[in-house]
Formats: sequence, C-alpha cells, structure tokens
Amino acid sequence: MASSSYSNSPCDACKFLRKCMMDCIFSPYFPPKEPQKFANMHKIFGACNVSKLQNEVQPYQREDAVNSLAYEAEAWIEDPVYGCVGAISVLLKVQILHQHRERTFVQM
Repeated sequence: MASSSYSNSPCDACKFLRKCMMDCIFSPYFPPKEPQKFANMHKIFGACNVSKLQNEVQPYQREDAVNSLAYEAEAWIEDPVYGCVGAISVLLKVQILHQHRERTFVQM
C-alpha cells in the first residue's frame, strides 16, 4: 500500500512542479527515491491529466493506476513510435517462435 512521504520530505512530484501542498494527491505514489517516475509521467501525460485520473478512480485503485501509467510512460519514452505495443509485440513474437520450435520438435 502506498504511504505518504510528506512528513519526511516533499514527494518527487512536488519537487518537480516546485510546489508542495499538505494534501498532495501525488505524494503517496511518487516517493523522492524514484525521481524519474513522475518526470516520465509528466512528460508523456501531463501532471494535470494524471491528477484528474487520480480523482476519477477509487482510492483503492489509485496505486495500480499510477503504476500502470508509469509503466506506459516509460515505454513511450523508450519507444516513441509504438510505446507499450512495441514491448507486447516483441513478447508475442518470442512466444510464437517458441511455439513454432515446439511444434517442429514434436513433429520429429
């Protein structure tokens, strides 16, 4: 479960945006020890959009939503053309290759 890091130091989102609020919606999900997580999400989706999404999902879903967005943002930065679909495509190609080899082995 996410825990607030406000009492120790401002979250990474507050540092990045250069403002810190007591009721920061980002602080439970962007600890100072993961600086690229918020930076990537802000670059791809925008802090305002991430904030809107956080307000639209149930509190118990917020951590999963942030982690999914963080993964997708990282994928878009690594592969600006295909994003997550590029990673999925590679995995499917590997799976198809393994199945093809298995069929070839069984037919022998």
